[in-house]
Amino acid sequence: MKKTYIAILIMTCLGLGMNSCEDRLDIAKHGNMGSQETFYSTDEEAEQALASLYISFRSNYFNWFFLKNLLSDDVWCGGGSRGDNAEMEKLNEYTFGTDHSIVQSLYSGLYSIIYKANLIIDQVEPSTTSMQRCIAEARFFRAWAHFELVTLWGTAPVVDHLLSTSEYRPSNSTSEDLWTAIETDLTTAIDAGVLPSKSDVNDQETGIRITKETAEAYLGKAYLFQAKYTEAAQVLEKVIQSGKYALYTGDYDQLLHAVNNNCCESMLEAQLRNDSEQAWAQMTMLYLMQGWRTDKLLYSGQASTEIATGTYGFLNPRKSLYDAFVAEEGADGYRLNSTLRTYDQMQQYGISIQPGAYLYGNEGYFMWKTRPLKADCIMDAPYFQALQYNDMRVMRYAEVLLMAAEAYLQAGNQAKALEYINMIRTRAKLASLTSVTLQDVKNEKQLELCLESVRYQDLVRWGDAQQVLGEQGQQIPSLTASGVQWNYKNDTYGYQERNKLLPIPLKEIELNPNITQNEGWQ
Repeated sequence: MKKTYIAILIMTCLGLGMNSCEDRLDIAKHGNMGSQETFYSTDEEAEQALASLYISFRSNYFNWFFLKNLLSDDVWCGGGSRGDNAEMEKLNEYTFGTDHSIVQSLYSGLYSIIYKANLIIDQVEPSTTSMQRCIAEARFFRAWAHFELVTLWGTAPVVDHLLSTSEYRPSNSTSEDLWTAIETDLTTAIDAGVLPSKSDVNDQETGIRITKETAEAYLGKAYLFQAKYTEAAQVLEKVIQSGKYALYTGDYDQLLHAVNNNCCESMLEAQLRNDSEQAWAQMTMLYLMQGWRTDKLLYSGQASTEIATGTYGFLNPRKSLYDAFVAEEGADGYRLNSTLRTYDQMQQYGISIQPGAYLYGNEGYFMWKTRPLKADCIMDAPYFQALQYNDMRVMRYAEVLLMAAEAYLQAGNQAKALEYINMIRTRAKLASLTSVTLQDVKNEKQLELCLESVRYQDLVRWGDAQQVLGEQGQQIPSLTASGVQWNYKNDTYGYQERNKLLPIPLKEIELNPNITQNEGWQ
């Protein structure tokens, strides 16, 4: 189904204060550019502001995605060689400090989302249903950004209104204040009664926007992260019982590709458009960076007809992830072989390492569910493969079911937990469990949602991060035609006690005397 998109108006205001040239600049005005105080007065203007907010959400996806996945144990950083992207290596190996550029960019990017949300919430008068809906969607995005801030930084300031000049240097907030702000925004947005619901599971059009059920899913996630298990189960159950979402039952290895943009399983996606006229306007390095390392590989047969080349080879799956799949599913597991492939399987498909070449940060495994397909390209550009239109996935229904399973289990309802985890296992072609433990839920989340920006925050909240990530970065592999070599190592590495929270970026500390650094960071 062809998407419809919120109209976008880019407004630029230029103030000219040159009194001596005033007579030369007496140019007739055509139309009113407006101001912050007067612009947000119509449905159309509110929609334009909301479109800008959606674009900001999409624009910050790259840093959001790479930071969280590099910090997890799903992948090696990879790239062309050691130092190809030193900032990403530092995240993956836990050698980063307070001045890390991606940490800084995501932190400021989340506040840019909050600022644009505050413009709508504070400036738009809720005099029409359309304006009320815009405000509710803005509340969702403000809550979404605050959720990332509290789960990653813990003590970042709450910004729940447009700041006056005297408020430009806010102090730290407590995690309790951040969670209160998140709950308030989400419940207010839901209770407003203006967020749309999909007509059925296949309603792709409505699913482009924030729906009531998406807001409920994130409220359930917020409760879960606070160990409010009964509340989490109750609100996640509303999403499930709505009947508006379902697990995708087609080819699993196509789930994260353009053919399934806004499918029945999509809860939240940053939208991209298959429009050759706008291809470069929505260019993203996201898929270019993830795709296999083209200049080190040879392509033949089926691979040469299906795979988009011109990609850079970051984010290669770890053997530990492969082993976790095999332990649960066996080497021929349906979900395993729809998620990642061994080098032997790649060779059978038509891909091999060039003579004398090596794949840095690769342990002999390749991510398959996010493989770079020509079918995903607006234009196939092997010289710079950055013109894909597969949406940027943020949450899908499988996560809702697994969160509900965890919440019900922790709240003492084994039957419900078993029902929802077995829905995931059935789709993965696995036998149903007869009882469920928290470790079962953890295992399913690792396998089902690998490389989907979920695992790192789960490991931290479960208290498992030190054990799982403590040795990460000690040695770095490279794959050659003759096997895996371990040629790189660090003297300092791995998740430590201070990593429970990311550092407040050094730039913020230097500019804001009222904010203090998180514990353990200098």
